[in-house]
Amino acid sequence: MSQLVIVESPAKAKTIQKYLGSGFEVVASMGHIRDLPKSKLGVDLENDFAPLYQEMKGKEEIIRELKKRAKKSERVWLATDPDREGEAISWHLAQLLDMDLTEDNRVEFTEITKSGVQNGMANPHKIDLDLVNAQQARRILDRIVGYQLSPFLWKKIRRGLSAGRVQSVAVRLVVDREEEIRAFTAKEYWTIDAKLTAPSSRKLFAARLMEVAGKKAELADQAEADAILKKLENAPFTVKSVKKRVTSRQPAPPFITSTLQQEASRRMGFNSRRTMKAAQELYEGVELPSLGAVGLITYMRTDSLRISDEAKAAAAEYILQAYGKQYLPASPRNFKSKRNAQDAHEAIRPSMPNLTPDQVKSSLTPDQYKLYKLIWERFIASQMANAQHDTVSADIMAEDCLFRASGYRVKFDGFTKLYEEAKDTASEEENKELPPLEEGSVLKVKSLEGNQHFTQPPSRYTEATLIKALEENGIGRPSTYAPTISTILSRMYVEREGKQLRPTSLGEVTTQLMKEHFKRIVDSKFTAAMEQDLDDVERGEKDWVESLRVFYRDFAATLSQAEVAMDGKRMRVPDEETSEVCELCGKPMVVKLGRFGKFLACSGFPECRNTKKIVLATQGLCPKCGSRIIQKKTKTGRNFYGCSGYPNCEFMTWNVPVEERCPKCGSTLFRKGGKAGKFLCEKPECGYERPL
Repeated sequence: MSQLVIVESPAKAKTIQKYLGSGFEVVASMGHIRDLPKSKLGVDLENDFAPLYQEMKGKEEIIRELKKRAKKSERVWLATDPDREGEAISWHLAQLLDMDLTEDNRVEFTEITKSGVQNGMANPHKIDLDLVNAQQARRILDRIVGYQLSPFLWKKIRRGLSAGRVQSVAVRLVVDREEEIRAFTAKEYWTIDAKLTAPSSRKLFAARLMEVAGKKAELADQAEADAILKKLENAPFTVKSVKKRVTSRQPAPPFITSTLQQEASRRMGFNSRRTMKAAQELYEGVELPSLGAVGLITYMRTDSLRISDEAKAAAAEYILQAYGKQYLPASPRNFKSKRNAQDAHEAIRPSMPNLTPDQVKSSLTPDQYKLYKLIWERFIASQMANAQHDTVSADIMAEDCLFRASGYRVKFDGFTKLYEEAKDTASEEENKELPPLEEGSVLKVKSLEGNQHFTQPPSRYTEATLIKALEENGIGRPSTYAPTISTILSRMYVEREGKQLRPTSLGEVTTQLMKEHFKRIVDSKFTAAMEQDLDDVERGEKDWVESLRVFYRDFAATLSQAEVAMDGKRMRVPDEETSEVCELCGKPMVVKLGRFGKFLACSGFPECRNTKKIVLATQGLCPKCGSRIIQKKTKTGRNFYGCSGYPNCEFMTWNVPVEERCPKCGSTLFRKGGKAGKFLCEKPECGYERPL
């Protein structure tokens, strides 16, 4: 008789089967096999929140097959993912298969490699009921909020709305940021910048006014700037002091779930769901010509920065061979995880650090390759030596005005030879190397200008910055970021505008109601405290039923008060006015939100029921047939561009059409973003392109 190993996905099963051999049979449960019913609450509020679990629809055949194979097997091992969700799936499987919960029948694979699988099988343990209870508490909390609060929103705003502990806070963050932007008043300010040369060099360098008469230079308008400029006419610019030092830059730590999603968004434009899909595939295993099926990265749902000694040693060996001894730090690096990190798994890293992206590229999909390259480079760079810069800062006096110039020279590139972390916002380019400057030397002024500026409002969230905000506020956990953002987009509380996230009118009205009547549900501190409670349950420090009892007592009272306060009242979602006129009755058309997104409707409804799709025409013409190119959206809200002549012409592209025409053939040019951004012509026979 063989031993049965149950995992969650077929890809993972295939990879693990290779390592375990003929004495084992590895099968997939295809994720969860039991859950709360969809048609009702499924939680007994009067009996300690006892959940009513049911076998999931569509899983009947899988369950029958699992039971059949379990009966024939010598032993059953539960090898679902090593996290709360995976522990719960193992528990449900154990219940269905009548397994003994006191036996060591749970195994975990933090990486799907030969050693990872062997280590997992060599260290079985009992199902961790604290983890299971933490997952049950989260599921029941979300069910209570969703199934009791959502009907209230249906009555007061619109049918089909949903509320959730984490999603409602995420929407509030986006709405609050939009309100900040609207309330922002730009303030004018001026700077004065000099372009100078040193006696020993013709090279221009820049210096900015920092102080006037010993006080910080704060110029409110042009008149103040002009007064300084007039005072400095023909004034000598003399070097007061020169400070030189060597600065060190440390590499970023290896990825955790949130930072992986942020960096993939910043660098490659991946949404969080796309990132996690590719990461799951890399973890579960891909077929390599030389190695067969192998998992290329460690488990991708983690908030720990811990790295095993074996992985550090493998990284050091690769760095030594590829770059030389000078690129290795004096001792292996350790990174400190944040205070509330679970630390159940390592950081996300390549399972075999010596397996470079180029070696596996031919076996991976484009998304898998891009993500593996990102993970591999970040991890290897995290174990490399610091970068070092020779920095120079010079104070320059003209009358009673102090100007400052700064620059740097790369002394040793260190980890930056391989990888540098991307930034959320574009910053001014750092000053380059200054010419040799000596104290007391008089500089030649090539130009002296006043420049007008205006303070800028806070930026809208992107997926990357929203995930960062959720993490910093302790809202959600590694496994929740991607589904949370997908939910608020699909429910049309938030929409994408390029890379930015902005609230819809529906999102704003719903958040307004929630803030007025359910303050705690949309309060980030309260939600973070609930997450901490779940963590305490996971560690066995809190009773999960008592946590639910405390939450529900307040929630039920709040819901009852809201029902009374809003008795007979409804909140209206305002329509977005347009300049388009209804061709049937002549009244203005307005933008409305429906089940499938935005559409145009006549403002004369219900007398006039005219509706039509929203078509966003662009400046571009189709390179295939010459028709107008229009902007469209995928089901996940991502913009793409297609021919208005569809389905007769099937041209589509992710690149943005611009007004400029191709200098070679006269066709529309498209802007391709990303690290290697460029303008290009998409006419197949042309091939023109140039850098942005």
